[in-house]
Amino acid sequence: MSVEARVRASGLLRAGEPVLVLLSGGRDSVCLLDLAVRIGCDAAALHVDHGLRPGSAEDAAFCAELCARLNVELTVRVLDGEPVGNLQAWAREARYSAARELASPRGAAIATGHTATDQVETVLYRLAASPGRRALLGMEPRSGDVVRPLLTTTRDETAAHCREHGLPWREDPSNDSDAYARNRVRAELLPALRRLHPAADANVLRTLALLRDEAAVLDAAVGAALTDEQAVLAALPPALARLCLQRLADDACGPGRPAPAIAARAGELLALGGGEGSAALDLGGGLRAVAEYGRLRFVTGTPDAAAPARLAIPGRAAFAGGELTCEVGAELALADGTLDRDALAGPLEVRPWRPGDRMRPLGLGGSRSLQDLFTDRKVPRARRERLPVVVSGGEIAWVPGVATGERFRVGEDTRRRARLAWHPHGGPRP
Repeated sequence: MSVEARVRASGLLRAGEPVLVLLSGGRDSVCLLDLAVRIGCDAAALHVDHGLRPGSAEDAAFCAELCARLNVELTVRVLDGEPVGNLQAWAREARYSAARELASPRGAAIATGHTATDQVETVLYRLAASPGRRALLGMEPRSGDVVRPLLTTTRDETAAHCREHGLPWREDPSNDSDAYARNRVRAELLPALRRLHPAADANVLRTLALLRDEAAVLDAAVGAALTDEQAVLAALPPALARLCLQRLADDACGPGRPAPAIAARAGELLALGGGEGSAALDLGGGLRAVAEYGRLRFVTGTPDAAAPARLAIPGRAAFAGGELTCEVGAELALADGTLDRDALAGPLEVRPWRPGDRMRPLGLGGSRSLQDLFTDRKVPRARRERLPVVVSGGEIAWVPGVATGERFRVGEDTRRRARLAWHPHGGPRP
């Protein structure tokens, strides 16, 4: 089957559908752009000049000539910032960022020229550098807005397609440099494996296909067992527990941003916090695990501090992405948040808790710190930062689900009642 027939059969490129091709000028991306045109896609191209070598401007000129020949709109982006961290990772992030900026308004997929040869190199590199089964699963034909139509095509086949159709390409001299690990896999490891067995590439790809099929079975098992309860996870077979932990971490990072491999830290994660109180563990890559009273979750970044607000009596106020409401009436039912209206001095102050906050909780006799009340009520540490503290006349009157101030209690002499309610994230309170 020809390269074109295979790409058509994959369904990753379809006639009339918008696609943005990442065009470096090499054989693979030239082949991909030509196929997108032949199939009838609404194709555009992006060339990113990283400015890392003297001949990069000539690559951009070549891409312009090719796109003019194929009647494809080309955008050229020249990077002017200094590389940060790993050079190849920086360049890759810059390409995809520019691509999404162009593709998103058009609703276009981003097509890359990764081939079956790249897939083999990727698996071998990850196997050496990244422990865990994900290293053996390679690149997906489709991941989010990125499609890789050439993953069933070798680099030799893309070159043959270009020659057949009279399409020149550019050779990137940096691909021959042994400064990059991926190049050493290509120049040293793969030739050695091919000497061991002539079908080395095909065998790696066949193993990859089998592992992908088996991964679907494992993913179903993980979905059935998935929980955030540490004790339940610890009772699972160790392999299944590790996979569940990885799923929770991946879900926290979101699509297109896989979490760090955490198999080696599974024991720490399952024991984190000891089932009591709160504890956190930094996993690298901006990911943290947080254990709260026997439940485990993964978080990225740090939430913004909630801004203070004012709540009229009656009235409503936005706070920390949710809403506080206040209604007044003589017949309001007694519940958490029902206070003596006449004891309240409005408008009420609504703010996050502060270290050192104290109140006189109803029924506890005397003053207690909010820190101790949170611990007693097993309020997770992360939730404390987003929980409203309602203050009247400088005194804490109510903290939802935690305590009501003694002075604001509803008693026999209460003539009017105020009912406060907290709706986190704009929804009903659970």
